[in-house]
Amino acid sequence: MKNLLLVGVLCLAAAIGLSGCGGNQEAATSSSGGKVLKVGASVDFAPFEFQDEGQSEYQGFDMDLIRAIGKEMGYEVEISNIGFDGLIPALQAKNVDVLISGVTINDERKQNVDFSDPYYESGLTMVVREDEQNIKTFSDLKGKKIAVQIGTTSAKEAKKIEGAEVKELNTPADCFMELKNGGVDAVVNDRPVNDYYIHKSGQTGVKTLPERLTSEDYGIAVAKGNKELAEKINAALKKLKENGEYDKIFAKWFGAQK
Repeated sequence: MKNLLLVGVLCLAAAIGLSGCGGNQEAATSSSGGKVLKVGASVDFAPFEFQDEGQSEYQGFDMDLIRAIGKEMGYEVEISNIGFDGLIPALQAKNVDVLISGVTINDERKQNVDFSDPYYESGLTMVVREDEQNIKTFSDLKGKKIAVQIGTTSAKEAKKIEGAEVKELNTPADCFMELKNGGVDAVVNDRPVNDYYIHKSGQTGVKTLPERLTSEDYGIAVAKGNKELAEKINAALKKLKENGEYDKIFAKWFGAQK
C-alpha cells in the first residue's frame, strides 16, 4: 500500500553508531539481557497497525505478525511509531532494524531496501457514496475528485487517472470524511483498509465497489544488504505458516482465508 517516499537523505550524524540487528552489527539488548528487534511502523493504517484510544499497545495484523516473528526468532520486539515518510530514513540511520507498515514490494523500493518474502496480498479498491450511480469502475473516475492517503501507492495510482483531481490527506478517516462531506467523489485505498474502516467505524452512506485496480504484495523491509536478518525473518515467517499461527493472526483481523 504505502509508497515510501524515496528520500535521498544521508543518515544523521547523531544516529550513526546506533546498533541494528543482523548483518555485521550486534543486536541491541533489552534491560533483561534479551536481544531486541527494533521495528518501525506508521501506526495509522488499520487494520494493519493502529492504536485505539486508551490503549498503550499498538494493535493490528502487522503488529501481531511481527511480534510472532520476533518470538520465533528469539527476539523481544520494540515498536516505534514513525511518520510514514520518515520510515526509510530511520532504517538507513539504523534507528530501527525492520519496517512493517503495509509496505508494497516493488522494484523502485528495492533500490533502497531489501524485503522479506511477501506476507500479504492486497490491492486498491474504491469507495463511493451509497447513492452514487455514475461511478461503477475505475474508468469512471476520469475527471473526478479522489481522496487518497498521502505518500501511498493509492496516491501514485490515482494520479494516473486521466483528468482526476487527487486530494492527499493524512489518514483513511480523513479521506472518508471528505467523501461524506461531498468534497470528493471517491476514496481509493487498499481493500482491507476500506473494508475494515467501514465495518469497524459503522460508516453508513458509502459502499465499496468490487473492482481492484492493482494487485500487490506486502513485505517486511530491512536495510539494503542485510541478508542475514532477511533470512531470519523469512525462516520465522515460514514456520508461522507451517504451524498455523499465521492463519490464526490472519483470521483475527480479516476472517478465515479463502
